[in-house]
Amino acid sequence: MNRTAADGGAHAPRSAHAWPAADAGHGHAALLYADPAGMLAATTPFLQAGLDAGDLTVLALRPEMAELVGGALGERVGAVESDVRLCLLGARAPDAFTAVRRAVERSAATGNGRLRVVGEPGLGRPDVDAREAVRFEAAVNSVLAGAPVWALCLYDRQLLDETQVAQVVATHPQLAVGDALLDNPRFREPASVIRSLPVPRDPLERTPPVLAVDGATVLAELRSRLRVALVAAVADRALHEDLLLAVSEVAANAFRHGSPPVSARLWGDGRRLVCTITDSGRGFDDPLAGFRPAHGEDLGRGGMGLWLARKLWDSVDLIDGGRGLTVRMSTTLG
Repeated sequence: MNRTAADGGAHAPRSAHAWPAADAGHGHAALLYADPAGMLAATTPFLQAGLDAGDLTVLALRPEMAELVGGALGERVGAVESDVRLCLLGARAPDAFTAVRRAVERSAATGNGRLRVVGEPGLGRPDVDAREAVRFEAAVNSVLAGAPVWALCLYDRQLLDETQVAQVVATHPQLAVGDALLDNPRFREPASVIRSLPVPRDPLERTPPVLAVDGATVLAELRSRLRVALVAAVADRALHEDLLLAVSEVAANAFRHGSPPVSARLWGDGRRLVCTITDSGRGFDDPLAGFRPAHGEDLGRGGMGLWLARKLWDSVDLIDGGRGLTVRMSTTLG
């Protein structure tokens, strides 16, 4: 069967666009590759174009992939940096976006102000939360809109099922085909992609909770009960303080932006934790909330609840029940 550009086939039609050069300001492309040769056929000219243009050029790849991609550049590899924080390999989404912003600032101070990245968001790998990977790729198109960043995201086609291929295509405005780019007509608006993701019940939610609070009307009392439960569930003090900070801010949001009474649940099995905070308001419809602070760099103005949750817990789901919003946070423990 002849495969198309949308799923990385070798016979995909070529775009009229060459790789972004000196006058290209922003882009977010996916490469669905079938083998290492196909991957290198795209990444090598992409990186060379960045070096020729004077871009800050960075690999956000697993070590074995970085070695393979870097080796294809020959002597020029010394001009390419490596920073896995620019992708979900080395950071959760808020920290990845912070690392991108700082790299752009550094490029502005020392070069032409542009950043060019080859990264692996990791969808399809067993060590990566699939929903978080898709959310991150969708959020990139909003959080970094217009920023002087070109990103090429690598996906091994053999690791993806058909649903995941469709998600990769939906979250990238451009697709890489050989040594060229194709404008992607199947790209979708970021919020719609995130809303479309299934939110199955976590298996831990089928077990008895270690904390169950219903009808809380006083924030301080709810925070106190959450603290006691987290201290009991998490032996590492620094970790339980981080988790509590996020949960406390989410609880404050439930009182401030939702409506009391507020409910809370905490489940744990020694390996993972799941926490839900549910308000009694009229719901919430911003699936991109929390990928950056609500008030930008001025953290003193608040608006950090969901941002802290995404920063300090592995996965965050916003579940609109029609009447009230549930924020579900989950994480592994060490």
